[in-house]
Amino acid sequence: MKKIISSKYKCFVLVIEIFTVILLLPIFYNYLPIDKNAPTTFYLPSSDLDDVVDALEKNGYTVTVIDKLMLKLIETPQKGWYHVDHDAYGRLLFFATVHNKKAETMDIVIYAGETVEELITRLANDMKLDKVKLQQKYKTLTRFQEADIFANRYSIARKANEETTMQYLFDLSNTQLSKFEKENFSQKPDISTLKVLLTIASIIQKESNSVKEMPVISSVIHNRLNKGMKLQMDGTLNYGEHSHVIVTPERIKNDTSYYNTYKHKGLPPLPLSTVTLDALKAAMSPQKSDYLFFMLKPNGEHNFAATYDKHLENIRAFRLYQKERKEQKEAEAKEKLKIEAERKAKLEKETNTTQNMKNYNKPSSKKL
Repeated sequence: MKKIISSKYKCFVLVIEIFTVILLLPIFYNYLPIDKNAPTTFYLPSSDLDDVVDALEKNGYTVTVIDKLMLKLIETPQKGWYHVDHDAYGRLLFFATVHNKKAETMDIVIYAGETVEELITRLANDMKLDKVKLQQKYKTLTRFQEADIFANRYSIARKANEETTMQYLFDLSNTQLSKFEKENFSQKPDISTLKVLLTIASIIQKESNSVKEMPVISSVIHNRLNKGMKLQMDGTLNYGEHSHVIVTPERIKNDTSYYNTYKHKGLPPLPLSTVTLDALKAAMSPQKSDYLFFMLKPNGEHNFAATYDKHLENIRAFRLYQKERKEQKEAEAKEKLKIEAERKAKLEKETNTTQNMKNYNKPSSKKL
């Protein structure tokens, strides 16, 4: 009888112990430290559980089996930006409530034709970030020096730090580039192939923002390269600090770099700037043509030519337009000056007349 009671007592104690452990387990789990050095603001690229875990781990968070279970059972965070406070709650609440911690965002535009220096300077100013830290992070991620980040509109958390911001821009751009690779190559292209395409795309981008014209400009570039001709394009001289500087005959003469395609055959050594996906597609798939030249038109578009004679004709037409436009502006300026002079003369005349009338009507101060 005593043995039975003793056995039942032991079972009862065991049940109590197990129950106590189950009750205390969440408390102990909650006190497991969260990675305090991980960024408090981060981006999750999708709502897939494995992608969420991968993103958290890339941001420096350790995700255990229990953490993953919490994310799955309660609610998996959706794609987007999140901001958390490491000191506001323990591990249990962190993974149980992270789906509610959406971060406030702002829109950032990366413009086509921007250099890395321009891009980073604007990011630092707009987001109140450290320019040097942005530059350092860019250098660790870049593969092409320029054109790693696509021109686009991006939504970024206002509280994102320098590393998180730059990583996000690279991740989204690399995703676009990977999609482009799958759509245009049977096997993954090497870095040199991508660099050539991005360099051509950056030249196209410098020459025109017209999506319609991009494949035609691309055909001119490819045709000249295939014939062993120098590109002789102003856009290639808009590199680095010269990004938005008008190319003059003196500049063409004095620039000895390999970006000067008036002096050197082939492509510049590196991409010139940021590009759009449209420019990259045009670089990959030029329009079929026999064009070797193009010249600006008054409306901002271009005339294309297959022969030098036709190109000279287009040049003369544009220069005639420039001359006429200059004469028109000078005439308008002279007419404006004439009208202004007439207005001042009229005003002066009216002022003098008014003053004379006042003097005429003014009582005499002489005593009678």
